[in-house]
Amino acid sequence: MSLKLKQVSDLKDSTLQITGSKSETNRLLLLQALYPNVKIKNISNSDDSQLMQKALASDKTIVDIHHAGTAMRFLTAYFAVKEGRETVLTGSKRMQERPIKILVDALHQLGCEISYEKEMGYPPIKIIGKKPTSNRVELQANVSSQYISALMLIASSLPNGLIISLLGKVTSVPYIKMTLSLLKDIGIQGTFENNTITIQSNQSDVPKDVIVESDWSSASYFYSIVALSNNLTVTIGSYKRESYQGDSALAEIYKNLGVETVFGEHTITLKKNQNTTTAIPEGLDLSNSPDIAQTIVVTCFGLGIGCYLTGLHTLKIKETDRLEALKTEIEKLGGQVEITLDTLRLLPTSQIKEGVSVATYNDHRMAMAFAPLALKTSLYIEDANVVSKSYPDFWVDLKKLGFEAL
Repeated sequence: MSLKLKQVSDLKDSTLQITGSKSETNRLLLLQALYPNVKIKNISNSDDSQLMQKALASDKTIVDIHHAGTAMRFLTAYFAVKEGRETVLTGSKRMQERPIKILVDALHQLGCEISYEKEMGYPPIKIIGKKPTSNRVELQANVSSQYISALMLIASSLPNGLIISLLGKVTSVPYIKMTLSLLKDIGIQGTFENNTITIQSNQSDVPKDVIVESDWSSASYFYSIVALSNNLTVTIGSYKRESYQGDSALAEIYKNLGVETVFGEHTITLKKNQNTTTAIPEGLDLSNSPDIAQTIVVTCFGLGIGCYLTGLHTLKIKETDRLEALKTEIEKLGGQVEITLDTLRLLPTSQIKEGVSVATYNDHRMAMAFAPLALKTSLYIEDANVVSKSYPDFWVDLKKLGFEAL
């Protein structure tokens, strides 16, 4: 479905409710599978979380997680230690192009039995669940943090826990800390010191009620809308100042783009600050929050300013190569973008073309990141339903603000 967004100028101050973080939800769903007395509230209604729940409840040999990258990584580790369970874990065409070898190699170190059904290093994979023979593993630290979190999540279910040694500079530290914090929330002990993660074994059930904080990645699109607006105020819940999510860095980053964040008891209120000089710090490092890169780049493009972002190497193995996708679509709209393997430079642009059709590449974040440009021009969003991967209510919430989506 291609969606036309008409250019709008007057939006309505609004209060919105965003469901739980996909990142937190999927971690907690796996922990709930290991410890059934964990009760989860404010679960994400995203496609990825629904696929995760369905996969964990399935007793079929073949488990298809479609585009859900987090589910692929987490379930690889989960099924690997599920004694007596044989599983073929597969996904969409794009999922079969996304690497899994680093995690599989790490699980092999533990004594797990995993083989490749097609191409070496990529899904689909065949997993024969068995009890690990080792409690130590090492892997490169500059890879997707989901590989590391996958190992952390199963660690407490192992007889001797797990010691994970990370080699080199660690990428996406907040996501590792999020996993550690959620483990501690349900009573699992662990530490992260000097590139070594240690998770203690816990063989007893864990009765615990956990409330999932709403998704900061989803909030990023409203930061962009407020930044591009004339004088808009948006309140969204449920959020907290001391967040586990790395994308909560939005509050500081968007100060530079004219958005003030006011924390309530369970909400954040985003207000346009007319007195701010709009400029992103040169060389802003997003290695700890790469999922907000697309939003920031499009916001800067809409404001007519440039930016130079670093720490983006993981974007090349997401739902699409997000660096190439950003370059292609912004240049269609009249911008100029330069990319390397891990950086992106946007040059200042004074004009934005009208009526451009933005391709989304099966990537929910491409659709949502470009939508706020309707404050500057009319445009089309191709395959608009792709937002259901993380934020099914996105277009409904935009219409509440006053966007015209046809």
